[in-house]
Amino acid sequence: MSGARADYQAAVDAYVAAGGDASVQRAITAISQVTKKLDQWYDRQLADLGISHGDWSVLSQLAKADGGPLTPSLLADAANLAPSSMTSRLDRMCERGLVVREPDQVKRTRVLVTLTEAGWELFAQAIREANVVESDVLADLRPEQRTTLADLLEVVLEGLDKHT
Repeated sequence: MSGARADYQAAVDAYVAAGGDASVQRAITAISQVTKKLDQWYDRQLADLGISHGDWSVLSQLAKADGGPLTPSLLADAANLAPSSMTSRLDRMCERGLVVREPDQVKRTRVLVTLTEAGWELFAQAIREANVVESDVLADLRPEQRTTLADLLEVVLEGLDKHT
């Protein structure tokens, strides 16, 4: 049994011995360990691209908004940051040419943030590189198994939404 598999089984066994349901513990422990391993890889990828998790949060929020514009306060909320921290982050990202800040033409006291072409390129590069690893992670699954896995995880997410 590989190290990762042994760690997984030891965790499941400990939770079951403490009274947890085996099928629940297998699923939750597997999700947790997959998340941990992917997060470790994403950390390395972001470092290789010269950006932090916070920078990635800004890039991805703007990309999901079709490039923006979004307010710094909305970006701070999405990244779970204080507005002052977002200001510093946006200063750095502007210096790198990843985003631009411009006054809102409707509400002149408000600033809007938009992705630049360089920001879009960095976002796309990160997604392409992540897709290679993510595809490798799922390579042992047939397409219909991937669909089933995604469907089941979406049910779990919906259940989590009901409890939060």
